[in-house]
Amino acid sequence: MKLIQILTVLITFLISTIAQGDNMSKDPENTIQIELKNGNVVIELLPEVAPNHVNRIKELAREGFYDGVPFHRVIEGFMAQTGDGQNRNGTGGSSKDDLMSEFNNTPHLRGTVSMARTSDPNSANSQFFICFAAAPHLDGQYTVFGQVVQGMEYIDSLKRGAPGSGIVDDPDEMISVKVLSDL
Repeated sequence: MKLIQILTVLITFLISTIAQGDNMSKDPENTIQIELKNGNVVIELLPEVAPNHVNRIKELAREGFYDGVPFHRVIEGFMAQTGDGQNRNGTGGSSKDDLMSEFNNTPHLRGTVSMARTSDPNSANSQFFICFAAAPHLDGQYTVFGQVVQGMEYIDSLKRGAPGSGIVDDPDEMISVKVLSDL
């Protein structure tokens, strides 16, 4: 009888563990959480395709660089851009050197997180964008480094910018950005 109880507890534990598998498989060191006014956005980072970009994002997050930074450019049906902790309007970056591109085969889909840059492919620094929908015209042109795995509805609810430019008056801000392993 004791053996049956032990086996029942063990089976229950295993079923619970398997059911939570998605959460357990996340690598907290390569996951960031963006706190927004409406809720948290969780992004799985992709160090296997863009190691230098992932390291930069984690470095800046750990320095508190992204805390209070606005989504300065939000274009309906396309993307929401943020990460200018210097000027807060899309014209700045960080004090760190620009990154060499790490273009990869990861497609720009809904929830894809990719680095913003100028016309110079090696000018990514701190700004990034999150896609509202598939944007295949960006594939191979911008460095994909992450994917939203939770809270995309909070990105969907960001204040939109002016038609054409996407520049947002009184934009929503990232309250904080943290590496999950630091929480």
